[in-house]
Amino acid sequence: MAESKERANQRSLLLRLIEQGYDKKSWHGPNIKGAIRLVTPAQATWRPKQGRHNVAEIVVHCAYWKYAVRRRIRGDKRGSFPLKGSNWFQLPTKLTKQQWQDYAKLLADEHRALLEAVADVTWAHLTEGPGGGPNKPADHVFGAAYHDVYHAGQIQTLKALYKAKAR
Repeated sequence: MAESKERANQRSLLLRLIEQGYDKKSWHGPNIKGAIRLVTPAQATWRPKQGRHNVAEIVVHCAYWKYAVRRRIRGDKRGSFPLKGSNWFQLPTKLTKQQWQDYAKLLADEHRALLEAVADVTWAHLTEGPGGGPNKPADHVFGAAYHDVYHAGQIQTLKALYKAKAR
């Protein structure tokens, strides 16, 4: 059965929200893809202080949570994320250009897969979801979009601190 026009518009809005947090122009400033666009491997692994996260860790963390939301939407098995672990990952202290590009590509791939998952499931699944809990799949999708925007701001701050340190 075809989706009603109202539901199609709501789905479109949900997809647009995810895209703005990741790579579409918006009023709030850089999205996460824009924030990492010119980051070098040295910037990606720099920490403002021991025990603080760096840009590379934030990028992989965001990729992981896009994966986690997609997995929840589709009901996929746990453990299929390309890197071993969850949430915050132990990454090399120095990265090659290729390693850094691979992490950025992982984020892009997980973003694309999340968009596909949101587009593929029924609207009822997104808004009612499995398990009857208080958080529906659509709530997780909103969270993933906000998560990208939040971490884009962190990355912008880390870049500014890195630049100030270099002076």
